[in-house]
Amino acid sequence: MADETRTTTAEGSTGGGERPERSPERSSERPPDRGGDRGGDRNRGPRPGGPGGREGGRKYFRRKKVCKFCVEKIDAIDYKDYRLLGQFVSIESGKIVPRRLTGVCTPHQRRLSSAIKLARNIALLPFSGRAS
Repeated sequence: MADETRTTTAEGSTGGGERPERSPERSSERPPDRGGDRGGDRNRGPRPGGPGGREGGRKYFRRKKVCKFCVEKIDAIDYKDYRLLGQFVSIESGKIVPRRLTGVCTPHQRRLSSAIKLARNIALLPFSGRAS
């Protein structure tokens, strides 16, 4: 069956369930935009409430976070100090709060997480959040 023939109907479509060919005037058009350009409309102008604006802008000034342990010059993080460790554990879920939220530096965050895990294992801190 190497030499199959197609039958065309009066409308010009091909038989066998295949897609009809595009008309020549349609093939020269650009395909519809699928959102590939991440910039969007580039002629919109500045956004309201930018760095200099007051209305609709930022509501408060965010201070740069500094490491509590570096500021207070705490060298050793003691696993028995459950009040200090409890500040770095979330209340609802009991998870260790990440550095980007607390501002603790990387070496202290490593020591802090190991101290929290040790305190959890000897039941000074809960593994989960508070029961509701």
